[in-house]
Order: sequence, then structure tokens, then C-alpha cells
Amino acid sequence: MKTYNDAVKLLTSSGKFRISLGLERMEEIMKILGNPQDKLNCIHVAGTNGKGSVCAIIGSILNEAGINVGVYSSPHIFKYTERIKKNSPNTSGEGVGVKGQLLPIPDDIFAQYVFEISELADKNNIDLTEFEILTAVMFKYFADNEVDVVVLETGLGGRFDATNIIKKNLCSIITHIDYDHTERLGKTLDEIAFEKAGIIKPNCPCIVLEGREAFYDKAMEVCAELEIINPLISPKNLALKGIYQQENLALALTAIEKCFPQISQNIIEKGLKNVKHPCRFEYIKDKNLIIDGAHNPNGIKGLMQSLDMYYPNTKRRFIFGCLRNKEYGKMVNIIAPHPYPISKGARDVLPEIYFYHFSHQNSATFEELKAVCPVPCKELTKDTKIDFNDGHLNIICGSFYMISELVKLFGINPDSL
Repeated sequence: MKTYNDAVKLLTSSGKFRISLGLERMEEIMKILGNPQDKLNCIHVAGTNGKGSVCAIIGSILNEAGINVGVYSSPHIFKYTERIKKNSPNTSGEGVGVKGQLLPIPDDIFAQYVFEISELADKNNIDLTEFEILTAVMFKYFADNEVDVVVLETGLGGRFDATNIIKKNLCSIITHIDYDHTERLGKTLDEIAFEKAGIIKPNCPCIVLEGREAFYDKAMEVCAELEIINPLISPKNLALKGIYQQENLALALTAIEKCFPQISQNIIEKGLKNVKHPCRFEYIKDKNLIIDGAHNPNGIKGLMQSLDMYYPNTKRRFIFGCLRNKEYGKMVNIIAPHPYPISKGARDVLPEIYFYHFSHQNSATFEELKAVCPVPCKELTKDTKIDFNDGHLNIICGSFYMISELVKLFGINPDSL
């Protein structure tokens, strides 16, 4: 019997672990599977940063409301199964999702679906990528379990993303647009916005943060209602921290109001207090540590703004690493020369900086990161000793691949995140 580990080996094999945008392969495999995506009601979310948080917020509110909800997100931090979650059973008698948590697809079920779909694809000469297999698994799993609403995060872009196989949605959401994956999505914000606008569906509402021309053009082309939201909503009741969550919260609440007006404010408040989305400005008290998956310049800017607001008078130690195809020079130059006061009237100081070369084949090396760093820096290795209680606020930021390694290296219990 094939196991979860067998499924991981297949997904990460050289033939599958690649990016190849386009919907042709998805159309073929989904047709063979009976087009399960057509049986689902989806809220589709694209954007540069904030997609996962928006999905987590909406999922938590729908779960609290007793709606049978599934959430598809990426990337994962520790296990592939984190990407595909749905309600857990409960004994409250108040509905499928009430007082339950969104739980990952079980390991054995995940492996079963991965191999079923991979074998069908091979039999029909369909060369699926890792993300396409995962997306097909998600659609079939949610359809087989009769999930009422799927909150669907795009993997890359929107127009040619595997999730965009759906023909309609309850609404689409586009978060903040910035520079990322420019080698695939375009070199300008207008080009990137055009790709993200590809999730706008005929006669289906779309909620956006910014009034970009590409959004207006696509909405007019397909007769979709376009709503630009006011992001000035206080996130005080939201379990997720970080000032950038203000925009994500506004998008999520607008979607709830538009698609589920019957959900009461009391249920919404409970959903906000219970939302979980690990490693997004997450504080680990016993190590005085913030973990944040900021891995592009816009994300790093949001992290720095949140640090200035929540921890303005604290010495800082950064541990950073990222993939070399990211704009790591820009990110390092946002972190490194960012002085901050440690007390009123004191001179500003620079942070202590460590760079970590993690095990991913595309990880930027210490030498590459050091070369773009304008201030002194150190290399973090598996033998480096960090005193987490020396008065510094410790910040791990960058690639999620790196975060998963460092959580283990520093002895942090993944279940506590």
C-alpha cells in the first residue's frame, strides 16, 4: 500500500516538481475525473501577498457558521496535507463546522488520491506537475466529501493557474499587487495585474483592493461586478497579527457580507478570534521570536512596518534566507539598514543579521546574501548557538522552506504554531 511518504517522493520527483503554467493538462485530467470542480461553490483568491490570510479568515468564519467548508492554500510549511483542509466533525449539534477546526486531509487518503490521479494521468499521457496533481486531489477530495464552499487560493498568477479550471465562483478576490515571480507574470505591475485578473469570471462579483485598469477591463469584458474595498477596518478582534492584516480582513469581511449576508456579527467575531494561519507574524513567547513568511520585498516592508508598530523599542536579531530567484537584494536592503530606537532619546541602532543557506536546491547561499548586505552579517549554520533570552527580539523571515527547517533546528513544536 502506498504511503504518504511515497506520495511525497512522487510529488517532489524531478519530473513533477516544476512550474508549467497553462490549463490544458488540468482540463484533460479533470474531464477524466468527471469534472468534480463543477460541483463545488468556490471563493477564488489571487494576489501577490495576503492570499493565504484572506482564505484563512474566510474559512474560519464559515466554519464557525456551521458551513461545510474546505480551504486550499499554498505553500505548506511542514506537510503537503496542510494545503487541503476541511471541517472536522463535532458533537455540538450546531452544524458541521461549529466548534470544530479545519483539519488537513488524512495522510492515507492524501496518498490514495495522489496515486490514483497520477496513474490516470500517466495512462492518458498527461504530464501533470506537482501543483496540478495537488489541485486535482483537492477538487476530487472536496467534491467526494460534498463540501459546500471551497475557499481557493491560486498558486501562481491567476489566468493560467491550475485552480482557474473553475468556470464560475461565488466571488473572486484580488489582494495587493506587487512584484513577485516577474519572470513568469511580467515585469510591470500592469502585466502582473492582468494575470491576476484572469480569475474574474462572467457575471460573478470580484472584490479588489486596488482600482487597476486590468481589473476594470476584465470585469467589463465578462460583465462582472467589481467592488473596490476600503481597507480601513480595525483588525483588533483578529487572531492574526501584523498591520498588513488590515487589508486582508477588509477583503475577507466584504466577501462574507456579499456571499453570506445571513452570518451574524457574533459568528463573525468568533471566527476572527479563532482563525489560524501559522508563521504570519506569529510570536513564540518562550523564545521571544517572531516567525513571518515574508519572502518578497512587499512582504518584508509589511513585516518591518509591523515590527515598528508592535516592537518599537526592542533590539532586533534577524535570521533570513530565501530562494535565489527572489529579489533578495531588495529584501536584504529593506532589513539591513533599517535603524530603530532602543529607548527614548537613544541613538538608532542596526539589527543583528544572520543569513541561512537551507537545503532547497535553489536556496541563496550565505555568500550571495552577504554580497548584497550593506552592514555586517553572520552565517547561521546548524551548529550556531542563538541565545533567545539575551534581550533581542528574534525574527525569522523569508522562505517557507527555510522556516520549516529552522523550526526543527530550534526545537519549536510545529503543533504549537
